[in-house]
Amino acid sequence: MGVRVMHHTNGKHRNQGNVLNRACPSIKSRPADLSVQFDDQREMVSSGDKTSKPPYRVPSMVEVAAIPWNGFTVASTFSGCGGSCLGYRMAGFRVVWANEFVPAAQESYRANMSPGSILDGRDIKTVTAEEILAATGLQLGELDLFDGSPPCQAFSTAGTREKGWGKKKTYEHGAQQLNETLFDEYIRLLRGLRPKTFVAENVSGLVKGTAKGWFLDVLRSLKESGYRVQARLLDAQWLGVPQMRQRIIFVGVREDLGLDPVHPEPLRYRHSVRDALPHLTACSTSAHGFTKENDLNLHSPAPSVTASGGAAYTGHRVQSADSLPGDASFITGLTGRAVHDTGTPGWSAGDITDRPAPTVTVGSISRDGGGSSNHFHVVDGAQRRKFTIAELKRICAFPDDFILTGTYAQQWERLGNSVPPLMMKAIAETIRDKVLAR
Repeated sequence: MGVRVMHHTNGKHRNQGNVLNRACPSIKSRPADLSVQFDDQREMVSSGDKTSKPPYRVPSMVEVAAIPWNGFTVASTFSGCGGSCLGYRMAGFRVVWANEFVPAAQESYRANMSPGSILDGRDIKTVTAEEILAATGLQLGELDLFDGSPPCQAFSTAGTREKGWGKKKTYEHGAQQLNETLFDEYIRLLRGLRPKTFVAENVSGLVKGTAKGWFLDVLRSLKESGYRVQARLLDAQWLGVPQMRQRIIFVGVREDLGLDPVHPEPLRYRHSVRDALPHLTACSTSAHGFTKENDLNLHSPAPSVTASGGAAYTGHRVQSADSLPGDASFITGLTGRAVHDTGTPGWSAGDITDRPAPTVTVGSISRDGGGSSNHFHVVDGAQRRKFTIAELKRICAFPDDFILTGTYAQQWERLGNSVPPLMMKAIAETIRDKVLAR
C-alpha cells in the first residue's frame, strides 16, 4: 500500500507535495504542517464523483427536537449560546442542566433550549455539585456525561497568552473572571458529580509553548479525579464542518467502567465554503493592505483565522448571487466579494470557495457592533459588506433556524465562542456508541 507525507508551508498552507523520499521538514508546533495520506484513503471530493461526498446539511431545530432520546443525560458548563449542547441533542442526548453566566449568551441559549432543561445563570464558582444533582433529580454517579468548555482566551495563540495570565477578563455585563483558573472549577464539579464520562474542550494553544504546563496540570488533575483520560487535537473540518477549527478535546471515562476513552475518526471528505453557501459565486483571498490574490489547492484546508492579538489573518473576497433565509439586510443580486483580511503584511492565501472556511472567532468583530473592517466583509467595487449572521451560521454548522439574539457583534461573538454543533455531534455519537452503550 502506497503512502505519501504531504507538507504544507508554515502559515501559507501551500501544499509542497510528497516529501516521503526527501528529508522531513522541520517538525513544528503547528499540527497541520505535515499530513499522512494512504493510497486507499484519499480525500473524497464531489466535483468528479457526485456520490463520494454527501451534501452539506445541518438539521433544523424542528428536526433536532424530533430526535428520540437515546437514554443518556448531559450536564454542561460554560455553555454559551448552546453550540455544544445542540451537538449532544443532535446525537440524541438529553441536556438536563446547563450553566452560562454571560446574560447575552443566556438569551440566545434560552431561545433554543429544549423543554424541561435547566439553565443556571450564576457564576460557576458559586455552583455546587449537590445543587446540580438536586435540580436534575440525579443521584451521585448517575449523570452520563459532564461537558465543559472553560474560556480559552488565556491560552489562545492569537492572544497575549502568558502575558495576560493573572489578569481578570471583564465581560460585556461588567463581571470579571480569571479565565486560566476556570478549569479548576470544572474539575471541582466533576469530582462532585462523578459522571460516567466527561468531555472538556479548549483551544489548541493549550498544548503549545509555555501553556503546556497548564495542559499537563489539567490532564493530571482529571486523571486523579478517578478517570481514564485521553486528550486529542481535533479539527472541525474533518468532522463535517466547513471551517478549519482545531480544538483540544479531553475525553474521560470513570475508572470503574473499565473502558478507555474514545474520539471520533475523521471523515474521508471535507465540506467547502461553497457547499455551505451555494449562493457564493467566487471566493479569493489577499493579504491585508495588498491587492495581489492567489489561488489555493482545491483540497487543502483554508488557513485559520485566529482571535485578535497580532496573529496572522487570512481574507475572503466572495461574490454573492443570492441571499439566505434570515438575511433581511442582504442585498439580493449583489455582485461582490467577501473579505477576511490578514493581519500580517505579505502573507496571502487564495481561492477558498471550494474549501473549508477559516475559523470564525470573537476577534473578528469590532467594538462598534459591526464586524471589524479588516476581517470578514464583502465588497462590490468600492462597496463592502460583512458576512451576514445567516452565512456565519452555515459556516459554523448551526441550523438556519437557530435563534441568536443581541447585536450583530454579540451574535458573531456567540458563534465565534461556540464549538460547532456538528463537531460535538461526532464526539457525542462516538462516546454514546463505544462507551455508554456498552
